[in-house]
Amino acid sequence: MAILQYREALRAAMTEEMERESRVFLMGEEVAEYNGAYKVSEGMLEQFGPKRIIDTPISENGFCGLGVGAAMAGLRPIIEFMTFNFSFVAIDQLINNAAKIRYMSGGQFNIPIVFRGANGAAGQLAATHNTSTESIYATIPGLKVVAPSNPDDAKGLLKSSIRDNNPVIFLESEVMFGWKGEVSDEKDYLIPIGKARIGRVGTDVTIVAHSKSYWIAMDVADQLALEGFSAEVIDPRTIRPFDIDTVVESIKKTNRCVIIDESNPFASISSEIAYQIQERAFDHLDAPIIRITSKDVPAPYAKNLIEYYMPQAKDAYDACKRVMYVK
Repeated sequence: MAILQYREALRAAMTEEMERESRVFLMGEEVAEYNGAYKVSEGMLEQFGPKRIIDTPISENGFCGLGVGAAMAGLRPIIEFMTFNFSFVAIDQLINNAAKIRYMSGGQFNIPIVFRGANGAAGQLAATHNTSTESIYATIPGLKVVAPSNPDDAKGLLKSSIRDNNPVIFLESEVMFGWKGEVSDEKDYLIPIGKARIGRVGTDVTIVAHSKSYWIAMDVADQLALEGFSAEVIDPRTIRPFDIDTVVESIKKTNRCVIIDESNPFASISSEIAYQIQERAFDHLDAPIIRITSKDVPAPYAKNLIEYYMPQAKDAYDACKRVMYVK
């Protein structure tokens, strides 16, 4: 095992896949000369040259369309968004082209493309730079959506995403790029898309949380453990396809569930998870499912308000006590 930053794990995944397959290339704003807005692609221009590490104009609609066309022609593009908030400029390319061309062509075209970059809130960046896009893209058939919470998963899942013949929305967190963790040094390390990870085994309540919300769940589990309660924490890792089987098996054991989700509450990822749980495991529930989400407003700028806007560990802790009927 090696200790890597989240950004280093992403870089390692892209580098290994570009060394393995000449059709893989990286394209986006400032990915080359500037080494990436968050230094994810640092050094890759020198290694692979300007034909495979490509700086683009500030034109998401244009370079995403170019990427979709390249994928149709047999290349395997990685498209970096400086922030996924900017993906909305290219939403027609993602939703009407990348997601639908394989279906509309009767399988004549694969679209092996990865759209990756910073997602979700990152502090005082105001409403137009703090959107969690999971629920937006997960609702579109034809797209896979991946949101890893740690460097090891980031590397293994990004490598799998690059090899996938379908378009993948790969959501990173700006605040996690500098976080460090153990990463497998296995020669060809792959994590399958669509398989959740049980981060902590427990018996009293199931907490489901992805991306940086996973770390809120782990903090809550630690707090509960001090009081003698055992929380099971599940990191879905992949939003679509979603590994509902792992969640259901956990709820059959704990009979209770709290979901922590950075999405806004209406039609959120947690809404879908809650529905699937009641469809598959209603008779095993001893309490209503509780969701902890961002507030149902655009993200504010003020420091105290953005902290209040985000899912809070205290609220998740209280929710766990409520579903366990503990005061």
